[in-house]
Amino acid sequence: MNLIGMLSVVIVNYNTPKLVKNCVQSVLDSSIAGHEDIVVVDNASTDNSFSYLKETLPAGVRLVRTSINRGFAAGVNFGVVGCARELVLVLNPDTYFVDASLENVVTLMKNEVDVGLVGLDLIYPDGERQFSARRFYSLLDILSRRSPLGRLDAFKRRIDAHLMRDAWRAGTPFEAEWVVGTGFIVRRSLFGELGGMDEHFFLYMEDVDFCARIWQAGYRVLCVPGAKLTHEHQRASAAGFLSKAGRRHMNSLWRFSRKYRLPLFTPPGVNGLMRGPKPRPIRIDTRTASE
Repeated sequence: MNLIGMLSVVIVNYNTPKLVKNCVQSVLDSSIAGHEDIVVVDNASTDNSFSYLKETLPAGVRLVRTSINRGFAAGVNFGVVGCARELVLVLNPDTYFVDASLENVVTLMKNEVDVGLVGLDLIYPDGERQFSARRFYSLLDILSRRSPLGRLDAFKRRIDAHLMRDAWRAGTPFEAEWVVGTGFIVRRSLFGELGGMDEHFFLYMEDVDFCARIWQAGYRVLCVPGAKLTHEHQRASAAGFLSKAGRRHMNSLWRFSRKYRLPLFTPPGVNGLMRGPKPRPIRIDTRTASE
């Protein structure tokens, strides 16, 4: 399948211009999108990012710049405004493709119109899987991942369940409660219906919130094993509570807990997460789904 003309691509940059250039080139080399369908958002970088990208990005790739840095979610929202395709691929700068394995995702989203967002199969350069599908948090899940408790066998099993490790074994698409925002494909019409990503989350948890709202709107969130995206760096939020990234992550978690239920022991699942109305079913035109 030729993916050119099927996907728009949004990449948000903050002080990582060389990574952006590499990411863009991989999109082009893998024939995932044409030059005119790639939007790079420079999120008010404090280095020479904008001038570097202006000089080095391939002709036709669109480069835009925000006046202030209002966070990752705001950068994505700004970039999607310039997208023309129904399917939008959102990428972190520190990612790149080595093949055109997105074909299965595009086919799936064409055939299953109740799928609102698909997370990609994130792979570190050494081949290790990142396990990008997750379950919604309980407080004990957070403690397991952010404290020495996670070294105990009982809590390791809890972490494995949170990371949905077993779901990947079959090698087939599966429902995820939320997916890591490093690389995903979303329907542009749904993105608009939801008003984009929540800009109150400056960094971290905006992906969790976005997936929660997709479920609430009656759409599904899936992960597709084999739709590989190489991710060069581990998220800084994996650091401890007292690190700068850890404190920022905890602040976003607090904001998330004000918006959704965050049980003490038992993960809430999709239906138990919402404080307000439960997820509503969507009506699917079967004639459209079969086309």
